Amino acid sequence: WSATPFALGRPAEHLRGPSAAITRAILYLHGGGFTFGSPKSHRALAAQLGHAAQAEVFALDYRLAPEHPFPAALEDAVEAYRALIGSGQDPKSIVLMGDSAGGGLVFALAVTLRTRGLPMPLGIVAICPWVDLTLSGDSLRFKAEIDPSLGTGALKEMARLYLGGADPRTPLASPLFADLAGLPPTLIHVGGDEMLMSDAERMTSAARAAGVDATVEIWPGLFHVWHAHFAEIEEGREAISEIGAWMKRRWKT
Repeated sequence: WSATPFALGRPAEHLRGPSAAITRAILYLHGGGFTFGSPKSHRALAAQLGHAAQAEVFALDYRLAPEHPFPAALEDAVEAYRALIGSGQDPKSIVLMGDSAGGGLVFALAVTLRTRGLPMPLGIVAICPWVDLTLSGDSLRFKAEIDPSLGTGALKEMARLYLGGADPRTPLASPLFADLAGLPPTLIHVGGDEMLMSDAERMTSAARAAGVDATVEIWPGLFHVWHAHFAEIEEGREAISEIGAWMKRRWKT
């Protein structure tokens, strides 16, 4: 797979391999608690997901907190989507995908696209999404002792930096509280041992209540964004393969 610079309002990477079809595109928003990470840090994961889906990947280098608090990252994502369809990409060829904080951003992006009357994408894939910056999910308490990746203190601090004084219940900061009606088919993956499990469960319930075709897959014994460890654990490879198959069914080609 090749990684080349690509302009989507903000800098981005275009990842493409020999199996990638130009009629399939993933707009990828990386994780990192809104405060760190980049297309480079998530390049291997994004490329593996693209390979599994036989799709091109456009990984956005959105602005980060605390220098650029909410809604900077969201506005960058909206501009990137506009630029992608402005370049000739059919909206119905695009899947929005993100992990962790990026998983929350893809929901906020989709809600914003609907609100602004922009063409909707084909689907959403959210890997271990962080969708509730109030940190009110039950799993933040009962999974705290077994989660090897996340901690309450770090989540609180990243939320504070990203919000920059905004109410954590603001729907586009915490899309769990947004009106989700009209969103495209959605797949959510989450680990059974992670603190954000409740975020995934509640987001799926809220989406279904709004009429969205939403599926959550809870992987027992797995941790936050285990997909990134595809080189070490079979479950990472299996999860990526399943996501690829889900996307290919949506493209129907």
